[in-house]
Amino acid sequence: MSMAKSIKSGSGLLAAFSNWGIFWLLVAIIGAGVFFGDGINTLLEAWQLPEYSHGPLIPVLSAFLFVKQLKDFPINPDIRRNRWPGVFVIVLSLVMGTLGILANIGDIVAYALILWVGGILLVSWGWDTGKHFWPGVVHLVYMLPLPGLIYYKTTTYLQFISSELGVWFLRLLDVPVFLDGNIIDLGILKLHVAEACSGLRYMFPIMSFSYIFATLYRGPVWHKAVLLLAAVPIAILMNSVRIAVAGVVVQHYGVEWLEGFTHFFEGWVIFLACILLLFALAWLMLMLNPKRMSLPEALDLDTSDLGPQVARLQYVRPSAALITSAVLMLGVVGGLQTLPERGAQAPQRDSFVVFPRSFGEWRQAGPRHILGREVAATLGADDYHQITLQNRSTGDTVGFFSAWYDDQSQGGVHSPEVCLPGAGWEIAWLERTDITEVVGTDVPFRINRAIIQKGEAKMMVYYWFQQKERRIAWDFAAKYWLMVDGIRTGRTDGALIRLTTAIDPKEGEAAAEARLQEVLLEIQEPLKRFVPES
Repeated sequence: MSMAKSIKSGSGLLAAFSNWGIFWLLVAIIGAGVFFGDGINTLLEAWQLPEYSHGPLIPVLSAFLFVKQLKDFPINPDIRRNRWPGVFVIVLSLVMGTLGILANIGDIVAYALILWVGGILLVSWGWDTGKHFWPGVVHLVYMLPLPGLIYYKTTTYLQFISSELGVWFLRLLDVPVFLDGNIIDLGILKLHVAEACSGLRYMFPIMSFSYIFATLYRGPVWHKAVLLLAAVPIAILMNSVRIAVAGVVVQHYGVEWLEGFTHFFEGWVIFLACILLLFALAWLMLMLNPKRMSLPEALDLDTSDLGPQVARLQYVRPSAALITSAVLMLGVVGGLQTLPERGAQAPQRDSFVVFPRSFGEWRQAGPRHILGREVAATLGADDYHQITLQNRSTGDTVGFFSAWYDDQSQGGVHSPEVCLPGAGWEIAWLERTDITEVVGTDVPFRINRAIIQKGEAKMMVYYWFQQKERRIAWDFAAKYWLMVDGIRTGRTDGALIRLTTAIDPKEGEAAAEARLQEVLLEIQEPLKRFVPES
């Protein structure tokens, strides 16, 4: 019986690879590999980072989900009906991918690739069957790197939560500890933000695991939702435990125990603990469910007869929709060859090395501030300048900082909303405002106006993102105009400018703001040499 089944499966595979449907499907896949090449390269680069090192497993697991779905839905060999919705989805993916290519933003191309996968499944199997394969397609999202802006804001917020909980656990264990922003001071060791949050790199694979867990889970829908959403709080909780364990180890055994194999082992133990907590949560919900079933019964882990499902490729017929999709891919690949070279085209500008040392009544006080190696690497700027300006008459000071990027498509400006809290400064108040009338320009001049506090010290901050003649306050708007400029001209350069001054309790905020506005007016014309407006 099994031999007959194998022969039947083998004949099905032979039939699949001897029809023209497979040929046109392969043409479409090869065309997609070329067209979405920038997105694929972005994925390969992201997968080298610890946060996304699980990425190569995601397509394999998605394929597993797809094959399992093939077992659950009847064959639909109809080659004429309901294929064209897939072509529409493919066209959308090509439009999205083209915008990403023109803007030189590989992340957009990678997102478009997932949309294309969903479209080609609908084209190959038809809407009636293909619509059921969405779990595997959606799972591909977990292989993508988050957009830089969202990544930094999200992880910074989660780092704060982990750090607070970790310190709370340490205090419960009578370990003396002080939290300054994301810096955990243990007395003999300071765990910096990067060290304190490194366990969060397991959040991404845990979220992927919880998605598969919820997909294969056969309990109530609300159980699936809980399992899916539980990944983030479980990861945060266990990372807080990880921070607490690190503090206890340092307190009783010394700093050297955190290095080498022990540190690596500690991380993997936390990861496995997260998985066990997920299983425990599923078991608990099953125990409380009136229709009780065991955890093995609730998880669809049956892998038998998966091989014969591959033979269903024989039902991919050379439909008009599939041929159209394949020809369309060949057409857009050919169109890419005719596009002019569109790399980053940064304008001519002066280096900050020759930045003026005085502006009216304001002059540079002391040498230029040089960032530490790790801070500079995180900033990722092509050029930066940080100085303190002092008023000749009053002695008041204003800090000036600017970072210039020739190409922001692979990262770019980091918002002070992310960097300042990590350094221990609390943003007490922030507003986005237009000071066009103050500056007297012909174009809108939008800035962020903030008050930050660290202990008793308070400072007022002005900062904005500049892209050509635009002064932009909102970081998401800056990313939008980055994409627009990339599509229109191929340029993705830009800068961040920040002014800071201390708020003296005796003088109040009005005097501090007057200083910032005075310096802002003084630097506008000289700054054009270093941050071009055209």
